[in-house]
Amino acid sequence: MLVKTKAIVISALKFQEKSLIVKCFTLSHGLKSYFVRDAFSSRKSNQKIAYFQPLTILEIEAVHKNKGTLENFKEIKIDSPFHSIHSDIYKSTIVMFISEMLHHSIHEEEKNEQLFTFLETAMHWLDNHDEIANFHLILLLEITKYLGFYPDISDIDMPFFEMNEGVFTPFHAISSLTEHESNLFKKLIDLKFDNNQKIFHVIERQIVLRILIDYYSFHLDGFKKPKSLDVLKEVFS
Repeated sequence: MLVKTKAIVISALKFQEKSLIVKCFTLSHGLKSYFVRDAFSSRKSNQKIAYFQPLTILEIEAVHKNKGTLENFKEIKIDSPFHSIHSDIYKSTIVMFISEMLHHSIHEEEKNEQLFTFLETAMHWLDNHDEIANFHLILLLEITKYLGFYPDISDIDMPFFEMNEGVFTPFHAISSLTEHESNLFKKLIDLKFDNNQKIFHVIERQIVLRILIDYYSFHLDGFKKPKSLDVLKEVFS
């Protein structure tokens, strides 16, 4: 089946000497993996390695056999080039981290147009703004809406956040955050991309990030802590 769709690059794994296996989150078919033969060869001008940087938004034409095997691109072009993401160390580090989080979070081969649209909009926001210290925190929390485990905030005035059930409670349980951690998490819930990015100190930001990664671990089977986490902490310390 010939498919034309937008696609967000999640990961690109080198295969043998010249080829790539590229995982994309597509608008039309959700998660798909593609085999790119001779990706490192200059002869293949339509399949440049630069197309497959993390979270690049592509416009693709591809052959989908839908047999659980690797699919193949026919045509690729960048849908809307980023101006600052790949040249700014802070933004490129965030993007590397987010792409790894998505790699461990999105598993189903089902389309999720709302998640795709949110990610696309968020990437353009990141590309066009400079105050981005909390971007990855807000993004990771918002993504839980589309993956089905956004916190229940109906009792947000309660002092403790219970991670397993995703609710605020009056009592502290084994899987609850401390009252201080819960208050930081409440701050995050109230944040939007355009809010004051200096609302958290460096240490607070690291605490909130750890909370989010733990929260993902509670709710996603087989979730792995991103290897790029240490790089992110180093850049934003």
